[in-house]
Amino acid sequence: MTPFEAIVLGLIQGLTEFLPISSSAHVQIAQEIFGFGDLTKAQLTAFIATIQIGTELAVVSYFAKTIIEIVKAWLRTGFQKWEHQEANAKLGWLVIIGSFPIVILGLIFQDFIETDLRQLWIIGVTLIVFGLLLGLADRLGKQTKGIQDLNLRSGVLFGLGQALALIPGVSRSGGSITVGLLLGFNRETAARYSFLLAIPAVLGAGGYQFAKSFGDLPADLLAATVAATVVSFVVGYAVIAWLLRYLVKGSYLPFVIWRVGVGTALLVALGLGAI
Repeated sequence: MTPFEAIVLGLIQGLTEFLPISSSAHVQIAQEIFGFGDLTKAQLTAFIATIQIGTELAVVSYFAKTIIEIVKAWLRTGFQKWEHQEANAKLGWLVIIGSFPIVILGLIFQDFIETDLRQLWIIGVTLIVFGLLLGLADRLGKQTKGIQDLNLRSGVLFGLGQALALIPGVSRSGGSITVGLLLGFNRETAARYSFLLAIPAVLGAGGYQFAKSFGDLPADLLAATVAATVVSFVVGYAVIAWLLRYLVKGSYLPFVIWRVGVGTALLVALGLGAI
C-alpha cells in the first residue's frame, strides 16, 4: 500500500465514520474497487484499527470538555443512589452500560464476523435495509426528548443499536441513532449520545486489534498508516462539527438516499460481475 492509497482510505474513514452510512463498508468497497494494497489479513486489520482510532480521537478532542465534566461528576456522585447522582454522572454510567452489548457480542461472534459476514453482498443488503430503517425512524420518531431524558432503559437500547454495527454495512452511529429516533429522541441528541457511546468500544477494540497485529506492519506500511490516521482525525473532527450543526434543522434523508444508492449500485455491480 502506497502512502497515497493509505491517505485516500484515511480520508474515506474520516468522512464516513460519523455519518450514519457505515465507514467500514465504504473502506471495504474502496479496497475492492481500486485494489488498494496487497495486504495480509493481519496487516489490514492493524491498518483499519489504527485509522479508526484516529477518528475516535477526533470525538475525544471535540467532546473533551463534555468528557471531563462527565468524569468529574461520575467521580463525585457516581456511586451514590441513582436519584442523587448528578446528570453528567448518570450520563457516564449510561455510556458504560451502553457499551456492554457491542463488547460482549463482539467477543462472542468475533471470528464469525471477521470471516463469514465480511462479504460485499451482505454489505449491499445491510446498506439498503438499515438505510430504510433509518429513514422510517427519522420520519416516524416523535423527536421530543433531549439528553436529559436518557435513562437506563434507553441507554441499553442505544447500546443494542450500536451492537448492530457488528454486522458489516449497518453503521455504528446509524444503528444507535435509529434506535434513538424510534425512542423519541431528537436528531442532535441521538447523534451526540451515539458519538459518546462509541468512544469506549472503538478505542478498546481498536487498541486491542492494533496491539495484537502491530508487529505485522513493516516500516513503510507503518508510515502510511500514521499518515492515514492523521487524515482520518482531521477530517473526522470536521465532519462531527458539521453534522451536529446540520442536525439542528436538517434530516437524515440525504444519508438514507446515499445508503440505498450505494447499496443498490454495489448489488448490481456484484450481479454483473463488475466487482
